[in-house]
Amino acid sequence: MPEPWATLGIDLHLEPSGPGLRRGLTNALREAVRTGRLAPGTRLPSSRALAADLGVARNTVADAYADLVAEGWLTARQGSGTRVADRAVVPPAAPAGRPRPHTGPRYDLRPGRPDLASFPRAEWLKAARRALAAAPYDALGYGDPRGRPELRAALAGYLARVRGVRADPERVLVCGGFAHGLETLGAVLKARGVHTVAVESYGLDVHRDLLTAAGLRTEPLPFDERGTDPRPSADAGAVLLTPAHQFPMGVPLHPDRRAAVVDWARRTGGVVLEDDYDGEFRYDRQPVGALQGLDPDRVVYLGTASKSLAPGLRLAWAVLPPGLAEEAAAAKGAVDICGVLDQLTLAEFLASGAYDRHVRAARLRYRRRRDALVGTVAAHAPEVRVTGIAAGLHAVLRLPPGTERPVVQAAAWHGLALYGLSLFRHPEAGTEPLDAVVVGYGTPPDHAWAGALDALRRALP
Repeated sequence: MPEPWATLGIDLHLEPSGPGLRRGLTNALREAVRTGRLAPGTRLPSSRALAADLGVARNTVADAYADLVAEGWLTARQGSGTRVADRAVVPPAAPAGRPRPHTGPRYDLRPGRPDLASFPRAEWLKAARRALAAAPYDALGYGDPRGRPELRAALAGYLARVRGVRADPERVLVCGGFAHGLETLGAVLKARGVHTVAVESYGLDVHRDLLTAAGLRTEPLPFDERGTDPRPSADAGAVLLTPAHQFPMGVPLHPDRRAAVVDWARRTGGVVLEDDYDGEFRYDRQPVGALQGLDPDRVVYLGTASKSLAPGLRLAWAVLPPGLAEEAAAAKGAVDICGVLDQLTLAEFLASGAYDRHVRAARLRYRRRRDALVGTVAAHAPEVRVTGIAAGLHAVLRLPPGTERPVVQAAAWHGLALYGLSLFRHPEAGTEPLDAVVVGYGTPPDHAWAGALDALRRALP
């Protein structure tokens, strides 16, 4: 049976230095307290436990403790053990010329970010407790690289019900965020001999960069008043689209063009990557079903919890055609790299209906913000046209020609983080550049929304 001090003590890392064990130990403890590595009130190991850990005599530790108590660095009370004395800690001096930390903008109106203050902490905690209590022991192992079966089954049912996705849990791949999923698919496409991926003229440069890093070239698709024209060139073996709510322009893919891109995939053997990044948030129209429902054998459906819940969860998913499922799972790796506890919690969150309730409440909140944004622009900047507002978490404000850059600069002056539309334009796009700013209305918490709108009003023409 182990000694009580061996199991009830605490760990402490020390490197005694100097002549003699007692002096070296005393110096090491004093330096740890002086620099703040041992905070005031920290309880130290018993002399017996620390002596055993360091391989020294117990009297050596007891004498070192006594010296530091006498100097005022430690306190010792019967029944309370030895603790670091409550005294001011002088932090190390900052190096000369060290720059001041950047405080950032006062209001964040960048698109693609949800209101983190509204994350359903209480409901998520309840789901986590239920999920952990019901989890089998093997759930805490390395696991299936595709993700936990509980989450894959819950996602298949939810996506079929809400987004019209034809999903088999065996073909659902859980990813560590959308970027991880796209990176994995880029590797699969490259291994299949694909050299070019067609992308939208306006989109996220980080997604284009991920495809480029996989050894793929990206070519921009035409864009007109009906949105993206998804007719890839003969060189393209895949196409990446945001058909339900084009990012950042905010329009859904026209029905004729939805059919056309599926026909292209069937005719050429190409693959369509559908990015359904905010499909749950729609306001003034019926939801646009997933493109994947038209042809599950040619369309990869990609979704994420980053907009509906929080990007910090690092949870996304891909519903794969039969021919791609095994290749994508192999490309992801031999073990599941996504946090199993968060996967189990999300599965319970979906199955219990808490996810639906959260999304419906968030939809109402974001709609109120969107309406306030539209009203503010209409009242104070009538020459600015607000577009792309039927769904999502952002709006596009069309500006008079030549005013995009001044507006972005004025926004920064007023403490706004704001992106111009030109930031999202593909460098090889043949379409005429448009002057606009992309305003995200998800990030500011409710109490800051009025202030953010006032600052935006002052920045607009």
